[in-house]
Amino acid sequence: MDTFLKQFVNGLSLGSIYALIALGYTMVYGIVKLINFAHGDIMMVGAYTGYFILRAAGANPAGLCMAFLGAMAVCALLSLIIERCAYRPLRNAPRLNSLITAIAVELILQNAMRVLPFAGPNPRQFPTMETRFFSLGVVQISNIQLIVIIASALLMIVLNYIISYTKTGRAMRAVSYDMGAASLMGVNVNRTIAVTFVIGSVLAGAGGVLYATAYPQVDPLMGYIPGLKAFVAAVLGGIGSVPGAMAGGIILGIAETMTKAYISSQYADAISYCILIVILLVKPAGLLGKKNVIKV
Repeated sequence: MDTFLKQFVNGLSLGSIYALIALGYTMVYGIVKLINFAHGDIMMVGAYTGYFILRAAGANPAGLCMAFLGAMAVCALLSLIIERCAYRPLRNAPRLNSLITAIAVELILQNAMRVLPFAGPNPRQFPTMETRFFSLGVVQISNIQLIVIIASALLMIVLNYIISYTKTGRAMRAVSYDMGAASLMGVNVNRTIAVTFVIGSVLAGAGGVLYATAYPQVDPLMGYIPGLKAFVAAVLGGIGSVPGAMAGGIILGIAETMTKAYISSQYADAISYCILIVILLVKPAGLLGKKNVIKV
């Protein structure tokens, strides 16, 4: 039982990071029906930003807060540039064009980070605070896990508030439902889509810092696997559904951790993709997604 609870906490920590990244996928898809495969590499840029800030400020609570803010700001700016230069010109083009562009942006970000002199292709040790453990009944939880879980939960609560109770959130929901009608009602569609990219990338930047804090190493390819698994989490929960992305990330993180504990760590990645195949076969709309009927 102790092992199960310990692995459950580990899975909750990992799943929280997947959920943060998956939210970016599902928000962008819900608005412009684009699977932004560069999203995992935006997370990587956030992790590198946090790395340089922590190197300068020190691995302490104040430095970690600065790393979060810096990573969010850099990823927000990067997302604006990508959306304006790469995705907006192709908004009315066939979806395949946008998908190929997203893959191209992903490769550009990876290889740019490999050749930049201040980054380079070699992995780097991410500065982290000293690990301390706290007892919660029969479960021990580290300060790193507490930071990951609490920070992820707070960001999800803030996102839910923005979507549900703000003018920007209402505009996002309107554009998601019917872009043409929203434009006729006075919603600035271009600005709303740009804000959606920014919010998703802010969450990815925070997720990058949290992921590097939990697994203290950064390299130019570090965003590929977490980004792919976050996409699986978004599909599992129902791509286009914000609560679904949260639930899918948590479920995927717990499933992966339990696989490592009770079966084999070699099957941890495989279980994620098996879940994707099963959910596409059994419930293609995802756990909380809605089936769309296309009229022809």
